[in-house]
Amino acid sequence: MPTVAVLKDSARPRHWPAYTMAVLFLAYAAGKAVFALQARLGFPGGPPVSAAETERYARELMAPATAQWLAVASGVAGACLALATVTSLGRRVPRALALLVLAAMFLAVAGGAGIMIVDGFVGVGIGWRWYHGVLGLVVIGLQAATIRSYAMATRRNGN
Repeated sequence: MPTVAVLKDSARPRHWPAYTMAVLFLAYAAGKAVFALQARLGFPGGPPVSAAETERYARELMAPATAQWLAVASGVAGACLALATVTSLGRRVPRALALLVLAAMFLAVAGGAGIMIVDGFVGVGIGWRWYHGVLGLVVIGLQAATIRSYAMATRRNGN
């Protein structure tokens, strides 16, 4: 009997990956806000972006401050989505829609983390270090765990 209880308890959805992702998204947003206030590209703790690259970016795409404020908004939205997977209000969203949004969020997270991983371990010239690559692997795992936990919780609840 104790074995069954342990197995049943291990299948219980975990909330900590979503809370961790929310904190990481908010940290991302805060870092981007710092750079937005300075009208600089990049991320605190990441590789530096040259003035020439910043100028080229501003000419071809948009002002660095605007780009960074958009990144702040995406970080806050990511944190809200992560928290929605573990709150009763978020669980009221139709499951199919929530999983679609979470899949899109996973692709965005995996894209950014993938760049960190490849550049951190292989080196493509961006400037990410090996520890950024490790962080990228952890973030992908946390995002996958967040989605899995949500899918388990909503399937079990019949949503």
